[in-house]
Amino acid sequence: MKDYSTHFVRNIESKSSKGNYKVFILLFIFIVTFIYLILTKFPLLSHSSTNNSVSSHVPPISTEVSQTKSNNPSKVELLPRIEKEIGGLGGTFSVYLYDINNNVEIGLDENMVLTAASVNKIPILAALYNLAGKGEIDLEKVIVIQPGDVQDYGTGSIRYDPPRSSYSIKTLARLMMEKSDNTAAYILGSHIVGLKKIQNLVNSWDLTQTDMVENKSSVKDMSILMIKMYHGEITTPPLTTEMMGFMDKSDFDDRIPAGLPENVKFYHKTGDEIGKIHDAGIIDLKNRPYFLGVFTTDMKDEVKTKKAIANISKIVFEYMTGL
Repeated sequence: MKDYSTHFVRNIESKSSKGNYKVFILLFIFIVTFIYLILTKFPLLSHSSTNNSVSSHVPPISTEVSQTKSNNPSKVELLPRIEKEIGGLGGTFSVYLYDINNNVEIGLDENMVLTAASVNKIPILAALYNLAGKGEIDLEKVIVIQPGDVQDYGTGSIRYDPPRSSYSIKTLARLMMEKSDNTAAYILGSHIVGLKKIQNLVNSWDLTQTDMVENKSSVKDMSILMIKMYHGEITTPPLTTEMMGFMDKSDFDDRIPAGLPENVKFYHKTGDEIGKIHDAGIIDLKNRPYFLGVFTTDMKDEVKTKKAIANISKIVFEYMTGL
């Protein structure tokens, strides 16, 4: 082995020019072979840098779509639960859910026009505070209740007060919403604002199914109005806070609020007539507020209907929060 290697070296040295040529050829063959192996065995390597540069400018569409889908209410998932809840109760339910931040809606006969009952006090309140924000009405003005203005039926406390008792317009608004006072609503709607002016404002707010004279509306219309109120589109910021505050304290929390945890903030208004049991409001969830309205008609059992509305509220809350 030692002799062979020595001879080999000497042979190269004796033929240096020819040997150098052979080394060059071998080196060239080696490089070409190496490149060939790289391209054939690892074809993706040559494209990786290009793909990375393109993908860095492409938004993660599939991820965004899946997140939006998981956060949005699904009619397929929610409506069967609601329909199961109201099945067997008789009468008719009109239900509407609107996810305010995601602009997603789910409805069950939500455009059905029904007697609004005391839910019509919401547009009275909105019109009153709209005009107050424009300086056309002084909410501190004191009104003396005349005997002919007392509405001696239904809900409210004013009719039990001494004759010619006096209240500020603001107090009348609070009583109209918190105690659903019919006398307060009559004075504000008929004398302070006027039904014609209320109707004109209602029309300007794109409510197409609300008739103040006939006391007709729909849950869809109430959603439009209440969301405008919630967003501060009706009046000034300070008056918006005051106006909405009249709807978070009510003597009638046995429907939508009854299906919510105690720490959840809400703004709502109920309505009742024979066979008609309503509730409409905004549930002010952090980062995911929503409107829920339930109108009914031809109902036979008031207690069961109120319970069903509370259960619908619970179902919707669980769905909206992912519980």
